[in-house]
Amino acid sequence: MGLTRTFAACALLAMPVHAGDNCTEDAIIVLDGSGSMAETGFNNIGDPRIFEAREALRQVVPGVADARRLGLVVYGPGAGESCSNIDLRLSPDWGNGPAILRQADDLQPEGETALTDAVRMAAEELGFRDRPGTVVLVTDGRETCGGAPCQLAAELAADGLDLTVHVIGFKVRGAHFSWGGTESGYNEETSVAECLADRTGGQYVGAETLDDLIAALRVTLGCPIFGESGAGSRPVPGQLQLTSPRKM
Repeated sequence: MGLTRTFAACALLAMPVHAGDNCTEDAIIVLDGSGSMAETGFNNIGDPRIFEAREALRQVVPGVADARRLGLVVYGPGAGESCSNIDLRLSPDWGNGPAILRQADDLQPEGETALTDAVRMAAEELGFRDRPGTVVLVTDGRETCGGAPCQLAAELAADGLDLTVHVIGFKVRGAHFSWGGTESGYNEETSVAECLADRTGGQYVGAETLDDLIAALRVTLGCPIFGESGAGSRPVPGQLQLTSPRKM
C-alpha cells in the first residue's frame, strides 16, 4: 500500500507525549544501526541520518519512557559477521529513557540491515504469543541479510496475541539514481518492511525530515495513538493521523 501523508507535522509536534490509563503493553524500539545510517544526503548535504535519529529520540523517548515500559533492539554494528549483529540492548522496563538515549548516542553505524531478525528478536522478548506488545521499527533501508519480512509478518499475525508492529521508513531511497537537474538523486521509496505493519494492525510512516521523524515517533510510541485531544483514544475517521490505521 502507498503511504498516505496527509498529516500536519507541526500539529503533531505540539501534542504532549503521555499515556492513557489503558496503555499497559510493553514496547520495544528497533533502531537501524547499519552503515547507511551514517550517510548524508546527495552531494553530502545535511547531517548523517543517525544524528537526526538521535535528536528525534531525545525529543520523544523521555516522555514515553515515563508512561510505559520501553526497550531497545539495535542491529548493524558489532564484531564479526554484521548480519548476526542484532543486540537486545534493553529489555522493556520503567524509566529506560536515559539508557535508551545513551545507547543511541554511543551508536556508531556499520554493517548490514538485518531488520527481519531484529523485529523477530523484539517480538520474542515481548512474549508476543502470550501477551500484547508493540514494536516500533525505525529503518532507512531494505533488508540486506536474506530475511523475509512479509513471511515474518504472517507468522506474527497468526501466532501472536495482539502484537502490533509500526514501521517508520526514514529517508528510504531506491537503488537507482535519477538524473533530473535540481531533482537528481535517488528516488524516495517505501520500505519492504511495510508488510510488517500491514499484517499486524500497525502503521507505516514515511519520514523525510527531523520533524517528520519526531512526529512519527510520537504517534507510534505514544499510547493510545494521538487523536484530536492529544491522547486517550485510537484514531477514528476524521482525526489527525499519519496514515490510515491498519487492521484495528
